[in-house]
Amino acid sequence: MDDKKLTLVGHLQELRKRLVVVAIAIIAASSLSYYYIEIFVDELLKLGSQLEFIYLSPPELFMAYIKLAIIIGITVSMPIVFMEVWLFIKPGLTGKEKRYVFLSILGGFVFFALGVAFAYKTVLPMTIAFFANITVESIKPMISFENYIGFIGSILLSFGLVFEMPILSIALTKFGIINDKMLKKNRKMVILIIFIAAAIITPTVDIITQLLLAGPMLLLFEVSVMLSYIIGKEGKQDKKDLARASQ
Repeated sequence: MDDKKLTLVGHLQELRKRLVVVAIAIIAASSLSYYYIEIFVDELLKLGSQLEFIYLSPPELFMAYIKLAIIIGITVSMPIVFMEVWLFIKPGLTGKEKRYVFLSILGGFVFFALGVAFAYKTVLPMTIAFFANITVESIKPMISFENYIGFIGSILLSFGLVFEMPILSIALTKFGIINDKMLKKNRKMVILIIFIAAAIITPTVDIITQLLLAGPMLLLFEVSVMLSYIIGKEGKQDKKDLARASQ
């Protein structure tokens, strides 16, 4: 009983240490981002060059800078976040589990970065251009810069998380929660859920942004089915090899 308590206390202490490292990394990255915030602001102004920005209250521009610095800080510190997750769960894994989990965490970071890059390079320019072209002669568009930053942050985060779908499917297949047959059987339901999810997580109600999110989600779902099939096939082969070895 005492050993279990000590083990639980040890895990909690280890978790606290990892969370402290993650917090320090995010704060440090956010602080550094704020120091060079003008560079990032100029880049975002180029991205939204068709729009005219304003701020509505004295502290709004400052708060927009803080929000932008935090978004950049979290994004930049993601390698450390993934590394700390790996270091926390690594001691409780077997040799083969370590390989799978490490590759999953590494893949998670890569896919998150791909999602953010895709959103920034493709989705945001198309979405901003779409809104900029909607003009009414008697209404002049004047966008709050803080809302603009929030919009960009939501898009980047949404696509970063959505691109984690293949990694999630690998993990769930490995633990026997899903398989490729289950995914194929429920494909129509998943497609419906994808469009509903795209409508929910996009920060605006425009159909363009939702389609730009749903499209990659559908593609990633098909990739997930393929990866689930491969992982499931490897699992069956491992069981056969183990059965032969035990005979």
